[in-house]
Amino acid sequence: MARLIYAINISLDGYLSDRDGKFDWSVPTPELFAAFNELERPIGTYLYGRRMYETMAVWDTAHLDASGPAFTPGLLELEREFAALWRAADKIVFSTTLARASTPRTRIEPAFDPDQIRRLKATSERDLTVGGPRLAAAMIAADLVDEFHAFVHPIITGGGHPWLPHDLRIPLELAGERRLGGVVRLQYRRAT
Repeated sequence: MARLIYAINISLDGYLSDRDGKFDWSVPTPELFAAFNELERPIGTYLYGRRMYETMAVWDTAHLDASGPAFTPGLLELEREFAALWRAADKIVFSTTLARASTPRTRIEPAFDPDQIRRLKATSERDLTVGGPRLAAAMIAADLVDEFHAFVHPIITGGGHPWLPHDLRIPLELAGERRLGGVVRLQYRRAT
């Protein structure tokens, strides 16, 4: 059975963006980007809400031109690797407003169905990730998320969009921790 992983950059106080929707404080270092790529290598399917999909769709054409610059200086080879990983994976986008996908290997689902994700996890040979806090919250509430990876950045935003829903209590166990410069990666699994 495949694992469903929720991985995201967060502030120390638990937000993925500040009150203005900005997340410019989470620009990756080479060490952090390499850790993202390590996490993404076994992923076969990305599960997205519309906004996250539209944000990530840039990776479909990113670095196809070998002479193009990096989005972030010093990360060109890591960005190229991530773009290749992203293009090779399937994407499922849950949206009531998106009529069609702008990228290959992508299908649009008009509604989130927990049973569909359970079947997908049971039949997938490779792991899945969920991207987007609203979709992740629905999957967490449906008891679908197996692992939580928080990349905790050294900043307190004082508010913004929280990475986790506030109305759930879920026992977890620490499965891993790693310093990545000033960022700490925390990996949790549901307690058994």
